[in-house]
Amino acid sequence: MSNKIIIAIDGFSSCGKSTLAKALAAKLEYVFIDTGAMYRAIALYFLRNGIAFNDTAAIEKAMSNIKLNFQYNTSSQKSDMFLNNENVELLIREMTVSSKVSEVAAIAAVRDFAVAQQQAMGIAKGIVMDGRDIGTVVFPNAELKIFVTADPAIRANRRFLELQATNPNITMQEVAENLQHRDLIDSTREHSPLKQAEDALVLDNSHINREEQFEIALNWAKERIALIN
Repeated sequence: MSNKIIIAIDGFSSCGKSTLAKALAAKLEYVFIDTGAMYRAIALYFLRNGIAFNDTAAIEKAMSNIKLNFQYNTSSQKSDMFLNNENVELLIREMTVSSKVSEVAAIAAVRDFAVAQQQAMGIAKGIVMDGRDIGTVVFPNAELKIFVTADPAIRANRRFLELQATNPNITMQEVAENLQHRDLIDSTREHSPLKQAEDALVLDNSHINREEQFEIALNWAKERIALIN
């Protein structure tokens, strides 16, 4: 495959977007960009430094002090998120960050900062990027846009099982409420809200497994790649 495309994957929290994006990137030998990790790292920086989410001046100043990059981890065979040269991959997955990430991602200055970096990463194409506004804002001209969705109860259960492995004290109610909160903020925020691009292909994975989801998306990718080769 000499020519490469941009694959934009959007959707709600805990729909398996990142899992799908990573699998597609690996199969196609594309670069995977975890935009969620970028916003989580920024949220972690704000929490650590006591930056109020409504303090515009402090937020704009913080942006100049934040350096984000991905580095490949040979042990886990995936890319980890680094914040100012510190590996924060595990820290950004904790509930303290999860409960605030949507609020941070709704801040215009934060999104402008992150989107500029994301667009720069896609200049050479050959990337798979997942998030909330990839197909609508970051790469509106992406050759393939996928909107992933699933029943809220199924999403909550999947997320609960995932978190329970590292946090046995977590409750289903906490997880469900967190997802509801994030969905509301993501869908109603003024700046780059979560919404399905008009030309996106919808992938509802409520009742299919990861392998079936992957095959569907891979076939879509192959079809789009064939059009430019």
